[in-house]
Amino acid sequence: MKLSSLALPSLALGLAMISSAQTAQPPTKVGIIHIQNAILGTKDGQKALQELEARSAPKKKDLEKRQGDIVALQEQLNKSSNVGGEEAKQKLMREIDQKKKAFSRDVDDAQADLDQENQKVLNELGGRIMAVLDKYSNDNGYALILDVSNQQTSPVLFAANGIDVTRDIIALYDKNSPSMTAVPSAKPATAPFRPAPAAAPKPAAPAAPKPAGVK
Repeated sequence: MKLSSLALPSLALGLAMISSAQTAQPPTKVGIIHIQNAILGTKDGQKALQELEARSAPKKKDLEKRQGDIVALQEQLNKSSNVGGEEAKQKLMREIDQKKKAFSRDVDDAQADLDQENQKVLNELGGRIMAVLDKYSNDNGYALILDVSNQQTSPVLFAANGIDVTRDIIALYDKNSPSMTAVPSAKPATAPFRPAPAAAPKPAAPAAPKPAGVK
């Protein structure tokens, strides 16, 4: 009986040691995340994008009106190609050219301002997202999580759908940000001032690159 009573604690100690050794194993899981989507997919990110879109709306409206004015002048020039004096046509061409150049400069300036505001949002929320990602990685045994936001520079050529943790990080961030109330989904940062194609030729009308919340 004494032998039996001594064996049980000894066995229990052995199991505890095995469990401890298993817990001490280094993490081995690998995952990917689209960090920009994670930031902009949170309620804080959506709210910031909507505020940026509202601030950008007047400039967008002004640029769209000016683009329409240029198109109208170009159509006027095309219609007068066989009518009117050469001097009047040259004057109209110079006016169109000046308006196009000014429009192109202002599109570039507006785009640069918007890109700067986008980056500010990403920087402000990025630190908080990284803290959430760090905790998530430790809690779930991840040894490596790669950012695949930029497909041109990402080393990842293939990744199974099951290792993408972007949605998990968004959910965990929002869960720990109770001050935020649900807001309608904001559109991701995409080209806000892209001039629409015109019926008449518009040599200098620029197509702006991408950013946030305004189409």
